[in-house]
Amino acid sequence: MLAMTSKETGKDQADKAAPADASFTLPEAMTGRASPAKAAVGDKPVFAYIASLPQPQRGIAEAIDALAAKTLPGLQRSVKWGMGYYGVGDGWCFCCGGFAGHVKLMFVNGTALDPVPPVAPVGMGKLTRGVELESEQDIDERQIADWMKQVTSVPGVGGKKRQS
Repeated sequence: MLAMTSKETGKDQADKAAPADASFTLPEAMTGRASPAKAAVGDKPVFAYIASLPQPQRGIAEAIDALAAKTLPGLQRSVKWGMGYYGVGDGWCFCCGGFAGHVKLMFVNGTALDPVPPVAPVGMGKLTRGVELESEQDIDERQIADWMKQVTSVPGVGGKKRQS
């Protein structure tokens, strides 16, 4: 489990960015928009989205965010389709979203990862794979960090194709 400070998670910024009544009812499953969070690029909107989640989803999302920041130099964040999206360089490579009873961590082009993550979400494309996390203890830091490194080594969604 990650030991996080508010500096690592951006909690201080999130507390300032998220209104006190920002909480919302989480959807049961991934069927389109995950939350009412508005699309916006940058750290502050993602920190506000994470701060708006109830526990234990907030703690799980904070741990995933901190692991991404520790693992990936040049990490970029955005809120898209009601979830936190992450990338390095061109395009978005994985997302993290809160749902009733769990957090989904989904990797774009996840079928190319080794090993392939077990969950194939509905409505996110045939190549997306990920994991559902019910508690912070479900986070396998070593495996998730490896998947993060693998998925960011190729262009993500919305990125330019690399020249060979």
